[in-house]
Amino acid sequence: MNSFNYPHYPDLKNKAILITGGGSGIGVSFVEAFALQGSKVAFLDIQEQVSKKLVKKLNSKGTEALFLKCDLTDIEALKNAVSEVENKFGAIRVLINNAASDERHEPDDVTPEYWEKRLRLNLSHHFFAAQAVKTEMAKAGGGAIINMGSISWHMAMEFMPGYTSSKAAIEGLTQSLARGYGKYRIRVNCIVPGQVWTSRQIKEIMTPEYEKFMTEKQCLPDRILPEDIAQLALFLASDAGRMCTRRNYFMDAGIGA
Repeated sequence: MNSFNYPHYPDLKNKAILITGGGSGIGVSFVEAFALQGSKVAFLDIQEQVSKKLVKKLNSKGTEALFLKCDLTDIEALKNAVSEVENKFGAIRVLINNAASDERHEPDDVTPEYWEKRLRLNLSHHFFAAQAVKTEMAKAGGGAIINMGSISWHMAMEFMPGYTSSKAAIEGLTQSLARGYGKYRIRVNCIVPGQVWTSRQIKEIMTPEYEKFMTEKQCLPDRILPEDIAQLALFLASDAGRMCTRRNYFMDAGIGA
C-alpha cells in the first residue's frame, strides 16, 4: 500500500465500488484509495497474476478487495461479473470505467479487425458496464459513474488513432449518460489524465526524449502520479462531488497543445 496522503470521505465507507482494469496502472491506485476509505471494493481485470498480488498486498495491510477475472470485450462476461459483485456487496454505488489499452499503432497499418478490437478494448465496455450497474444503483438512491478519458486526443497525437478515437467518444458518452441517468441521481463524469507515470509508462514509453516533450507542454513541472488521479476520483465519487456531473475534469498539469 502506498503512503499517499488521501483525504477521508466518511460517506464512502461500506459503499460498493467497482473498478475495471484495477490490477495495474492507474487502476491499482483506484483500488487502494477506495480500500483505504473502508469501501467494499471489487475490481475486474484480465491479468490474473498482478491482480492476485494486489489483493494479497491489501490483505497484508488490513484492507481488502474482491478480484474477478474478466475479459471486458466479452459483454456477457462483464454483465455476469457486475451481477456477482451486486450479489456479494449489494448495489454498486460507484463505477470507475478505467480499463483501456493505449497500444501504439500507425494509421496506415490499421485493419478493420484491429480497429474493431480497439473499440472493444477502449470504448464499448464503458457503456455496457454503466448500463449493467444502472438499475440497482438507481434503486439504491443514485451514485457515481466515472469514465476515463485521455489527453492524447486533445493533443492530436497521431500514433494511436483507435485509442484516441475511443477516448474522444468517451467524453461524448459521458454527456449522454449524465443526461439520461441524472433523473436517478446518478452522476456521470469523465477524468482526463495527462501523462501519468505508471510503472508500464516508465518501462515502455517514457524515454528521456518523450519525457522532455511532455514536460515542456505542461504548465507544472512535476510528474503526474496515479495517486493524483485517484484523489480526483475519490472527490467525484463522494458526497463532496454530489452536484458534479456531465463534466470533463482534467488532471494534466496544464498541458497545452
